[in-house]
Amino acid sequence: MTTRPNYITPAGYAALKAEYDRLLGSERPALVETISWAAGNGDRSENGDYIYGRKKLREIDRTLGRLAARMKAAKVVNPAQQPDRSRVYFGATVTIADEDDNQRTLTIIGNDEADAGRGRVGWDSPIARALRGAAVGDLRRISLPGGEVEYEVVAISYPAG
Repeated sequence: MTTRPNYITPAGYAALKAEYDRLLGSERPALVETISWAAGNGDRSENGDYIYGRKKLREIDRTLGRLAARMKAAKVVNPAQQPDRSRVYFGATVTIADEDDNQRTLTIIGNDEADAGRGRVGWDSPIARALRGAAVGDLRRISLPGGEVEYEVVAISYPAG
């Protein structure tokens, strides 16, 4: 089975790596030390530090596995090096307007970096999929939970490189 590439910006990859390193380098060893100390206190069946520590260790190990898989599948793309800046591709900052001329500005980035509240949408989100390849002036119909909306691409920009 082939895995789809996990497109991500250099900053997004650095954030994933930093989280992985923090968990593996400091949180996990400190927790293992606490579990070892708690295990030495006798009866483990009623030892809250031991029981909670083991549960927390499993959570950290799952997170480490997920982060490792995401980093392994990562395809780092620097938006500043986008050769065709006239169309919407990964890393584009796009201004769109609906029928009432209400404008929104979105940046299309990796799914692991998405933060819709800050206008940062994941590459595989419905709005990003609809905008892929669009040029200024293009109309795109997007299915949202509230129904279909048509947006016009007003502006496209990429970070300076």
